Amino acid sequence: MASTASPLLPRLVSSCVAVANNAGKIIRDILKQGDLQIVQKEHAKDLQTEADRAAQRYIVSSLAAHFPKATLIGEEEESGSGEVTDLTSVEQLTIACPEHLSNLSEEEVVLWIDPVDGTSEYTQAFECMSGRHGASCPRVSVLEHRTVSCTSLLDHVTVLIGIAAQGKAVAGVVHQPYFNYQTPGAELGRTVWGVVGPLAIGGGAGHKVLLLLDGHAHAYVFASPGCKKWDTCAPEAVLVAAGGALTDIRGDLIPYHKDVDRRNSTGVLATAPGECHQTYLNKIPDAVKNNLKK
Repeated sequence: MASTASPLLPRLVSSCVAVANNAGKIIRDILKQGDLQIVQKEHAKDLQTEADRAAQRYIVSSLAAHFPKATLIGEEEESGSGEVTDLTSVEQLTIACPEHLSNLSEEEVVLWIDPVDGTSEYTQAFECMSGRHGASCPRVSVLEHRTVSCTSLLDHVTVLIGIAAQGKAVAGVVHQPYFNYQTPGAELGRTVWGVVGPLAIGGGAGHKVLLLLDGHAHAYVFASPGCKKWDTCAPEAVLVAAGGALTDIRGDLIPYHKDVDRRNSTGVLATAPGECHQTYLNKIPDAVKNNLKK
């Protein structure tokens, strides 16, 4: 059981891991039920489903109930209360809290939440399950005797909870609800967490940062202003904790203050552990860097 006498950060990370795991179950259940209630947001590829809404309601309600003084910022414009998990019974993870964060207070914490990162792939997988992609689409066995086409779509779906303090990403939780979904009989899901400190602590990102951590890629370059703070806060913390790096494409740290512009207007560069981040920064043309204005 987590004790309130322990530093805040280990308790908060432990709670976020438990909440992310439960949110993953919500996401899987809604896909199995087959009613995504899809709506379009800013443009045709910017979609929201009932999984996005329900997962955010659950995450926000559960964390707000136990950490009421923290600032919670979610991707979805979603109000109302959701199911609440009693986090007082969550077993605390073994986390060595960095000394400079040992006296962290709830008021200093900003939680950046993306309840379903990869909604587009999630909806495409649903269309495959519904047979809307036609018989020519490859299929694999998944999801308790059901099948899904487009074999890699569900790999992209993640739950992101980033923890920021003093404007910096200090910890993050990335849950992959469908990890192992192409292995019949395997337990679904995995959770990766990390705490940034003098010594890297990695518990195991949207999907692309997981590719860096798994050794499938060396760097990820996003040279546009499209992503938001909830897309990068958790992945940054997890990647940095494992020895990688994440900045904008100019090499500047991304700020995470609660009142900051939510859009990452100067892009993203992430590099895998063991890679020289500066080398990749040097390879990005100045014209590309200068095209992105703060």
